[in-house]
Amino acid sequence: MDPIIRSLLDTDFYKFTMGQLVFRAFRDVPVKYAFKLRTKGVDLAQYISMDQLRRELDHTMELHFQDNHIRFLRGTPKNAAGDRMFYEDYLGHLANLTLPQYKLTDDFTLEFPGSWATAIYWETYALSIISELYYRGLLDRMSTFEREVIFAQGKVRLAEKIRKLRTRPNMTFSDFGTRRRFSRIWQEYVVKTFASELPATQFIGTSNVQMSMDLGLEPKGTFAHELDMGISGVMHGSDDEIRQSHNKVLELWYELYGEGLSVALTDTYGTDFFFRDMTREQARLWRGLRQDSADPFAFGQKAIKFYRDFDIDPRTKLVVFSDGLDVDLMISLYDMFTESFKVTHGLGTNATNDLGLPPLSMVVKLVESNGHGTVKLSDNIEKAVGTPEDIIRFKRIFGYNSTYSSTCTY
Repeated sequence: MDPIIRSLLDTDFYKFTMGQLVFRAFRDVPVKYAFKLRTKGVDLAQYISMDQLRRELDHTMELHFQDNHIRFLRGTPKNAAGDRMFYEDYLGHLANLTLPQYKLTDDFTLEFPGSWATAIYWETYALSIISELYYRGLLDRMSTFEREVIFAQGKVRLAEKIRKLRTRPNMTFSDFGTRRRFSRIWQEYVVKTFASELPATQFIGTSNVQMSMDLGLEPKGTFAHELDMGISGVMHGSDDEIRQSHNKVLELWYELYGEGLSVALTDTYGTDFFFRDMTREQARLWRGLRQDSADPFAFGQKAIKFYRDFDIDPRTKLVVFSDGLDVDLMISLYDMFTESFKVTHGLGTNATNDLGLPPLSMVVKLVESNGHGTVKLSDNIEKAVGTPEDIIRFKRIFGYNSTYSSTCTY
């Protein structure tokens, strides 16, 4: 079979937007990313051989950004005025990038240490590889007919999604499904189908940069939890400094990207803290928020109150829902909040890995930065990352008291 990763553009757009900020401000900070399977009761080693995994990871390390990749990124605007998203020094860094060496043991411990400016890119490649190898392993145990049924089910489920989406023609969404896709080819099929069957005013883009380039779609993404987590390791001199690192991310991001990419991820240390920490001026300037854990309906109500408390009309702001969505949930959220604020969605695993096989919940997270353990608390404590001791400390620092707990499906 072809290698799973054939291009370093086959990744999420936020790897580049975050990557540029890291390159310009924190490029030499030593970090470590690590793989974690959150799904209980699955032994990946029964479906994926270490040799297979090493071959795919080694192949990815041999890849480099091509001239047409750099040209595409160079032409990406960051705002309506057409200002360039990426600076030439960063594009030069990408042109010369070699992924750092990974560490893999037979018990499926997979880690990616290195400088932050190079190790940051491993996350999406590694997750895409593991996901596709796992589903290849499942298919290998099936007969030819059973495999045909799987793909037929996938097409039927995709058709049903499109039928439902057509009932809400003004509801917008993007593909966020690269990291836990069934396969690269299936994601390409899903994205092409959305693009051909739905208007561009409804299906507004994909986070996958290669597919954006190939299909003429807009690449979508801003930043992820790892940015907050990494900068907490740089600003780690005291509890107060760690607490201040959260708003420092907002300051650095807006300074680099301005209004165009100003959609803030709210739940690294709990959304309640985020709403206490974001200033009135930031709330006014930033376009909106991205919700990524716990109850999205409760989040929507909190977002409305947050803006109204600052005398800001929430109808002028955008909320991106992106936590384990399916089309039914998207419709419910749209119907609930479309009169309250601008609603859009990031549809992930349930689009690119919905063929009737059980999904995997897995992540590659930043676990060390600048010699310190990092923490992600999330509004769903089941998504927490960090050692027990660090989690206790960060809960205290950020006043975290959420009791919401839900099994991670995706």
